[in-house]
Amino acid sequence: MKKILIAALCLVTTLGYAQTTETKLYTPDANAEKDIAGALKHANAEHKYVLLLGGGNWCSWCIEFERFCKADPKIDSVLKAGFISYHLNFSKENENKKVFAKYGYAQRFGFPVFIILNEKGERIHTQNSEYLEDGKRSYDRGRVQAFFEMWSPHALNPKMYGDD
Repeated sequence: MKKILIAALCLVTTLGYAQTTETKLYTPDANAEKDIAGALKHANAEHKYVLLLGGGNWCSWCIEFERFCKADPKIDSVLKAGFISYHLNFSKENENKKVFAKYGYAQRFGFPVFIILNEKGERIHTQNSEYLEDGKRSYDRGRVQAFFEMWSPHALNPKMYGDD
């Protein structure tokens, strides 16, 4: 019994350490305006759009979206092919009110919320993540893939539709 108790205590301690050392997606003290400007510069160089993932480390759906996208090679590939991603923090430490206001108060949809910026830094779409969910505890593969494909620079290229 003593060995089981010691093993359980070691496991709990290890799990607690792992949780405190894990990488956080969102950085409350980041300078979002500066970071987004850098993301836009990077996106322009690669002919991509910027995907702002609004949320926080407190948001289980935000963390799940990141896990979901990385776990699916096709979605991860579509995302990387068309977008430079930036995790736009919203938390009690920093709500980034000025940035969210600039992009149409996207927090009104809840979190996560996805904001797509074109090459000029203009907001061209805001996506409520609820429409991408599977109705259970994750996201729907087809909906997420379609979202990324339909809002990619390739899909919005006028030449795709015979316009010059």
